[in-house]
Amino acid sequence: MSTYDNSAKLFKALMHPVRLEILEILRDGEHCVCHIEAALGQRQAYISQQLSVLREAGLVQDRRDGWNVHYRVTQPQVFALLDVALTMVGGQPGKREVAHGTELANCPCPRCATTETVTA
Repeated sequence: MSTYDNSAKLFKALMHPVRLEILEILRDGEHCVCHIEAALGQRQAYISQQLSVLREAGLVQDRRDGWNVHYRVTQPQVFALLDVALTMVGGQPGKREVAHGTELANCPCPRCATTETVTA
């Protein structure tokens, strides 16, 4: 594959708003699928579909921990690319726009449960 073919493959993986939102969620580190699901207000199957595209493009990697599957970004350079794109369209780099407005209170993952316990 040429460099242009690889670049096209990368851009194709980034051509979906939900995949961009997932990457923004993962900007601050690893998150489980249920956390991403709660943050986006989308069904688990749909989120998994989008994560699969990002995984095939080599942008994210999964890790299983019991019932939970966690994802993290494998190529943090993608955030520089996203920041440039956001700047070009008048957005603010590094600041996630809440498109769905879903609260994380319903997220059953250990990370959210721990945060909820600490803040309660």
